[in-house]
Amino acid sequence: MPRWLEIVLIGAGLWVASWVVMVVLARRLPPGLLRDAAEFLPACVTTARTLRGDPAVPRRAKVALLIAVVWVISPIDLLPEFLPVIGPLDDVVAVVLLLRYAARSIPREVLLAAWPAEPRLLLRLLGTA
Repeated sequence: MPRWLEIVLIGAGLWVASWVVMVVLARRLPPGLLRDAAEFLPACVTTARTLRGDPAVPRRAKVALLIAVVWVISPIDLLPEFLPVIGPLDDVVAVVLLLRYAARSIPREVLLAAWPAEPRLLLRLLGTA
């Protein structure tokens, strides 16, 4: 096996292992603000993926949701992820803005049905109808 392939496989393995550790640790958090924050981005990505196939969602909202998902999974960030606390901040801000934009044209009940986390998080994010 070529040396570069070994390095890529080791890097990918470490990346996956770090995600598994983060998920396990996030699930052990007690209820509260920290747990809500840990669930926020995964819930947004899951919601965007669910709404992408829904016929009640207009095309412009689907494009905004696709951009949000790509922004989160993209390795290129405005703020590097390894910076504590502020690292994921650009992801959160981008997702919030894009989700709010998309939510203007998505029926509220469709959006709530696609949200996998605590509904109060989404309702607080979206504000009043």
